[in-house]
Amino acid sequence: MALDRIRRNSTGRIVILDTSAIFMVFEYSVDLEQELTRLLGSFDIIVPAAVVEEIQKLFEYGSGKKKQLAKMSLQFIKRYTSKEIGHGDMVDDLVISAAKELQGIVVTNDKELRKRLKSQRIRQIFLRQKQYLMME
Repeated sequence: MALDRIRRNSTGRIVILDTSAIFMVFEYSVDLEQELTRLLGSFDIIVPAAVVEEIQKLFEYGSGKKKQLAKMSLQFIKRYTSKEIGHGDMVDDLVISAAKELQGIVVTNDKELRKRLKSQRIRQIFLRQKQYLMME
C-alpha cells in the first residue's frame, strides 16, 4: 500500500494521536492517513502508551458506544508505533509533554486539549465539519 511506504519513509514529521483522534476515525468515518497525507505529505504516527491504556480501560470498563469504539480502536492502533513517551499524571499532560519532546503535531478532537496546545504553541490537527482535518 502506498500510504505504508509514505509513513515509513517520512521526513521526520511526527504525528501524535490522542484518544479522541482515534475515535473520530470510527465516529465520523475519517480516513486518517489520507487526510494526514493531504496536510503533511509524509509523516510517522505515534500513539503514546498512555493513550493505548486509556482505550483499553474504556474497552474493559465502558459500556455501549464507548466500549464499541474502544474495541475497534484497539484493532486500528495496532498498525502504529506505541511508545512510553511524555510525563505527567493525566493522559493530556503526557500527550503535551510528548509533543514538546518530539516536536510533534498532535491530532485531537478534544476541546480542552486543543486550548492547552494552542496556549503552549504546539501544532495541532483537528476535525472540521465532521469530514476533514485541519491544521493549526
